[in-house]
Amino acid sequence: MPAYKYEALTEAGRQSSGLIEADNPRAARAAVRALGLTPLSIDTVQQHGAQEGSRFTRRVFNPTALAVWTRQLAGLVGSGLPIERALTALAEESEDTRQRELISQLKAEVNAGSAFARALASAPREFDDVYRGVVAAGEQSGALGQVLEKLADDLEERQDLKAKVVGAMAYPAIVSLISVFIIIFLVTYVVPQIATVFTSSKRTLPALTVAMLAISDFVRAWGWAMLAGLIAAGVGLRYALKAPAFRLRFDAGVLGLPLLGRLTRGYNAARFAGTLAMLAASGVPILKALQAAAETLSNRAMQADALDALVMVREGAPLGSALAGKKRFPGILAMFARLGEQTGELPDMLGRAAKQLGTEVQRRAMAAATLLEPLLIVAMGAVVLLIVLAVLLPIIQLNTWVR
Repeated sequence: MPAYKYEALTEAGRQSSGLIEADNPRAARAAVRALGLTPLSIDTVQQHGAQEGSRFTRRVFNPTALAVWTRQLAGLVGSGLPIERALTALAEESEDTRQRELISQLKAEVNAGSAFARALASAPREFDDVYRGVVAAGEQSGALGQVLEKLADDLEERQDLKAKVVGAMAYPAIVSLISVFIIIFLVTYVVPQIATVFTSSKRTLPALTVAMLAISDFVRAWGWAMLAGLIAAGVGLRYALKAPAFRLRFDAGVLGLPLLGRLTRGYNAARFAGTLAMLAASGVPILKALQAAAETLSNRAMQADALDALVMVREGAPLGSALAGKKRFPGILAMFARLGEQTGELPDMLGRAAKQLGTEVQRRAMAAATLLEPLLIVAMGAVVLLIVLAVLLPIIQLNTWVR
């Protein structure tokens, strides 16, 4: 049954709005009148699946909101409430109009006879293949509430890991950006203003001052061209990354970098193991779980290895052996997968691997941030010292001439 958004007037003349389900617009108007309201407008709730072609449409649920919403839904379903009544409750409690419309759309699909996982497929941008696959497994097993709890845990853990990694690297990035702006200001404005006093004396300036003036002239003359070149290179790289072959080579190259490569490998492996553990624990067949987990990998080189492992498992190879042959994945993941297959506790072992890999990524990120902070401060101080010396040396030289 489709959902409609209405604008109406109360008996007191106040404007009211809301959502209502009806077979057609005429039935929706009648339902609004039955509420004691005078309908002003009746509009069909826009299907969110139709918005997928727009690159600039803001998602209804950001990652944090999706985790919170999933946790709320899990609590309602786990308490014995039918899914349609749980969706009704969440729609009524939501303060965001777009969220209410999306939830009403899902409720209408469920009331029309669709499974909840199929209803989620009407908004693929909001609910990815992994999310829908877990929900489908929960519906088939009759334990939707428990599965939604696991899904909420996974979403929260994923967000927590990402937030810690980003937080650890945020301070060095901010310090670097501020340092660049300060140096550019000193070189393009301060140095030329002071140096003009000494260039008019027609005496030979120290080599450091001459070099600094040359750098200043170059930056002032070609600074905007360099900035435009960097922007053009960034835009060109973004479009080049859309080509699958180039993206594969680029991501493989990232994995070879000393620090960033290890963080990327660990983060992707932790996400892959966590997703695979959750899907396997929910009852999703291993081949479908591997396919879905591979699609969550942001690094295309590791995604290609995961898909190769999927082919090997389909041909009869154990999961641990298939992952052991892929050197881009940490060896600990293959080891835990092998132990899980031997003990019959694959989801638990994969969950442990995900937790250990996530902890290692956090440790490396914090260690890198701790090391980069003093290095950046020292580098910034060294550059500023050179600029100050370039200004002071002519003054010292001038004092010597006066004496």
